[in-house]
This record gives sequence, structure tokens and C-alpha cells, in this order.
Amino acid sequence: MTQLPNSLRALDQASLIHPQSNLRTRLEEGPTIMTRGNGIFVYDDAGKEYLEAAAGLWCASLGFGVERLAKVAYDQMCKVGYYHIYRDTSNETAIELAAKLLEIAPVPMSKVFFQCSGSEANDTAVKIVWYYWHAMGKPERKKIIGRLHAYHGSTCAASSISGKPDMHFESGLPFNGFLHTEYPNYYRCQQGGESEEEFSSRMAASLEQLILEEGPETVAAFWAEPVMGAGGAVIPPAGYFEKIQAVLQKYDILFVADEVICGFGRTGNMWGSQTFSLKPDMVSCAKALSAGLQPISALMLNERVFQGLMTQSDKVGHLAHGYTYAGHPVTTAVALETLKIYDEMDVVGHVRNVEPTFVAEMTALEDHPLIGEFRGIGLIGALEVVKDKTAREPYPSETNVIGLIGANARKHGLILRLIGNRIAFSPPQIISSAEISEMAKRLKLALDDTYTQVRVN
Repeated sequence: MTQLPNSLRALDQASLIHPQSNLRTRLEEGPTIMTRGNGIFVYDDAGKEYLEAAAGLWCASLGFGVERLAKVAYDQMCKVGYYHIYRDTSNETAIELAAKLLEIAPVPMSKVFFQCSGSEANDTAVKIVWYYWHAMGKPERKKIIGRLHAYHGSTCAASSISGKPDMHFESGLPFNGFLHTEYPNYYRCQQGGESEEEFSSRMAASLEQLILEEGPETVAAFWAEPVMGAGGAVIPPAGYFEKIQAVLQKYDILFVADEVICGFGRTGNMWGSQTFSLKPDMVSCAKALSAGLQPISALMLNERVFQGLMTQSDKVGHLAHGYTYAGHPVTTAVALETLKIYDEMDVVGHVRNVEPTFVAEMTALEDHPLIGEFRGIGLIGALEVVKDKTAREPYPSETNVIGLIGANARKHGLILRLIGNRIAFSPPQIISSAEISEMAKRLKLALDDTYTQVRVN
């Protein structure tokens, strides 16, 4: 393959802002330019192959270069390339996709509200939560509780729900009334040898204490991903959601399950909510909804919430919210075909079939001097990088051990998602057991190289 000219890199450096990056470093170093993909692999402009262990940004569930979905997009563009679903207008694929989502929802849901990204879905849910409590005659219920280190999007409201300091630093966020309860990372946050159940009880008690301090009558909703994604692919400890949901029910607080990462088979069920027995009032989803090939998201809401919306829209005249591209006929057509592919390949069955290999290969890396623990389920999980296994002590940030691991992984043709001191995994859900073993092999080489560098320095 012919390498792209350096002028293209220069043009990137002169024109593009790269999200979630150090802007000065990107200007100085330039980008890695990906030119094609095939299955679980992507290729840069020099022809170098990379096994994508993070499915891009958690979303390329069917891998890269899915011609069937490209054809569906083309055909729909030729038929009705764009139309909106505002007011009394609709389109075929939006209707069919909404019906399909309600059919496969993790718990009974009433209606679907389309957006273009996971951020927009969660942002929309915030507005709906407030709209609902106004309809119930309780406008004082405004406060939203998220969790420390959780991520729910980049819009101002979604960033405020998120508990990541880098999303808030010197930006005026979070908005007032957005609160955060504790980070449920058992390995990192356990105290005094407590069991997982004891840890989960402490997490629930901390949430209840926060609610009582703020006043239950002022708390509107609680947000949680079944498995924390950008918080480090953190699997909930035993009993966690059972105890958390009991607190929410006690104080009649709405529960929004953020399934943007976990939905569509990632955890070994169609929804993470099924894997961990969640009973949410609303569910946000995106990413694998279109296998990452079109910008689409959806918010599902139950009948209780929908009835509240109708009451309030009767009062004020209409539901004054929506996006120009919501229910776009091309994005909904691609998403609908994606769900058909999941049915045909039995995506849940496939994830369950390869899960033992994934868990075994990653758990074996706990023997490596750099690794403290692996926790995973389905095809999502993370390794925790430590300096001292016994004390669970991480490397100081100035040593840049995580950065070294990432660089060495790319040298061995592996793209990782690195979060704090954790290596997160969410490979395309078409990955085979043999490819999982290859992923582990490449990672082991990267860890060995990094450990040699750390010892030398």
C-alpha cells in the first residue's frame, strides 16, 4: 500500500482538533492515519496491521468494513436520503427500529426517542427527568446523581453527570445539582479486607447518606452504566446493583441505565441491564446500535415516564425538544440491519461462546509483574496495572507506564484503550477464540517490553 503523503499529516495538524487529546502534543507529533479495516483489524497508511482491542471507541461490534451495512446505507440514501420525524411526520425505518428496540428492551418500555450520539441520549434523559418531575408537581426534584469516574457523554449536562475530573476542570462544570457517589471499583477501593458484598453494602450506604444529606425530595434521578466504560471497564462487585436499586426504590428516585457501551451483547446478554438484573426507568443506547457505522442513539422510557411527559406536554402545548437528525432514515436503516445481523449471527450466543477464552487469556496475565488483577464479563473487562501487587500500589503518573504499554502494544500491532492505570478491552463482538489468543499474545509482548524498560529506568 502506498503511504499517504506527509502533506496530509501537515494538513491534519493545521486544521483538526482531536477530541480527548493533548492539543500541543497532537500538533507536534501528528496523527496515525487509518485507511482501511477488515474484521477485527485496521491498517494505517503504511500498511501496518493493528488488532483493535477496543472496537474503536467501544462501538465497532461487527468489526471494520461491513459491506452489507454500506449497501443498506446507499440504498436508503437513494430512496429517502433525509427526512425528519418532527411533529406529525415519520419514516419507515425509524418506525421499524423503534418497534424492534421495544421488542428487545431489557425491561418493559413504552416509547423510543432517537438522537445522534450517546451524549445526546443522556442529555435528553436529563431534560426528560426534569420534565417528568414538573408534571408530577414536584419541580424541586432537580438533582442528578452520577458516580465518581463514570462517563456519560460530552455535552454540558452529560459531562455534569459524569464523575471524571478531566471533564470538569476549569470549564464551569459540573452544573449545580449534579452530584457524585462513590466509585465501585472493588480492587482499588476496598477497605480492611472487606468482601465484595460488604463493599457493595458500603457503596449503597454512601449513596443513601448522600440522598439524605441533600434531601430525598430534591433528588430526581440516578445514572449508572451496567459496566463502567471510560471509568476503566469496571465490573460491578457482587450485590452492588441489588443494594443500589433498593435505595433508589426507597426514595422513589428514577433510574437511568446508560447502555451506550454495554448494549447489544457486550456483556453476554443483549443488555447489561439483563446481566446485572437492573430495572431502569429509562435506557440510553448508541455505539453498537449501528455497529459504529452511523451516528445514532436512542433513549427508551417506560410507561410511567411517558405518561408524565404527556401530562406536561398537555400543560405547555408540546414537548419542545429534539434534534434535526433524530430518526434519520439512513441511520435508522443501518441500525435496523445491524440488529438483523445480530439475530442471524446470534451475537449473544457468540459472545458467551468466546467469553471463557477471553476471561482465561486475560486472567493468565495476572501472573505478569505489571498486572494486579483482571475482571471481565462477556467481551468487556480490564487489567489493573500496579507497581506492587500486595499493596495494590499503582505506578506514579510521572513514570508513564501506561503510556509505555500503549506505545509497545502498537509496536506489536495492538490498539488498546488505556484509562488511568487500567487496560480496558472491548474487542469487536465477531472476534474468534483464536483471535482472542492472538490479542493476549501481542499484549504479553507489550507488557514484557514495558517491564524491561521500567526495570532499566
